[in-house]
Amino acid sequence: MIQRRTLLAALPLLGTAPLAWAQGRSTRLIVPFPPAGATDVVGRVVAEALARELGSPVVVDNRSGAGGSLGTAELVKAAPDGNTLAIATVSTHAVNPVAYRNLSYKPERDFTYVSELARAPGVMVVNPAVPARTLEEFVRYAKKNPGRLTYGSAGIGSAGHIVTEIFKSSTGTFMLHVPYRGASGVITDLLGGQLDMCFDQVASALPHIQSGRLRALAVSWNARLPMLPDVPTFGELGYFANNNASWFGLVGPANMKPETTRSLNAAVKRVLAQPEVKNRFEKLGLYASWSGPEEFAATVNKEVLNMGRTARIAKISLD
Repeated sequence: MIQRRTLLAALPLLGTAPLAWAQGRSTRLIVPFPPAGATDVVGRVVAEALARELGSPVVVDNRSGAGGSLGTAELVKAAPDGNTLAIATVSTHAVNPVAYRNLSYKPERDFTYVSELARAPGVMVVNPAVPARTLEEFVRYAKKNPGRLTYGSAGIGSAGHIVTEIFKSSTGTFMLHVPYRGASGVITDLLGGQLDMCFDQVASALPHIQSGRLRALAVSWNARLPMLPDVPTFGELGYFANNNASWFGLVGPANMKPETTRSLNAAVKRVLAQPEVKNRFEKLGLYASWSGPEEFAATVNKEVLNMGRTARIAKISLD
């Protein structure tokens, strides 16, 4: 379980304290994934707006590798002064800790949790050649043809891998996993018919759904999405285990001062309330999502437990 003394390095918000520690300094924001992906987009939108709040530059530093664990591990080594922060994701803080046996950091020990930043609806998509137009039809077909269908992910232990294993476990279906070295190859082969299905974020799958090259069967969100009004949610269909959206958050090294974390959290709240930030996110299929440090820590804790159970069931373990 995530321990309050290590993660909740912030007090309840008491107004908008000045960000004195940042004055005259630049803040380094580690994005543990390559440029142009969803995590990078979130980081850059937030960095730009946060720089205005801080009155000093926020410099995005892409440090990708090992499913985001390399850049995340680099944050752990930084001084807890608020001048080095990172974007946290389901992959870096929930999937990697349960998938990698020798991971150098622990979510319950090595971070100060500041706030959520955004949530990203997920979507289950299939190649149109798959003889299923609804999720119920897909489940029936998969059960009648165990091992015939294939699904792709960004690699063994990736978020897409574990989310699909959750789906298989909850529906009693069996599909063959085809791991890739990154998400781009998954979509390419799904479009080409070499794969049958995958779980993706709406932001990246939407153009292919709208063009008819992929078929969306269900989304992971609390309501139907305006851009996909005819696609039901997993929860609506009774598949609650897969109705959780991905999230992005802001973290610092462990042991940041409470007043630093409190001020950062207040600044993030103001940033995410800006119409420009909300609009930029929503155009990409993302939704601004502020939370207090304690709430964010609880979200991470829940994800670690859920991912851990799935990893044990699917026997997912990496060196």
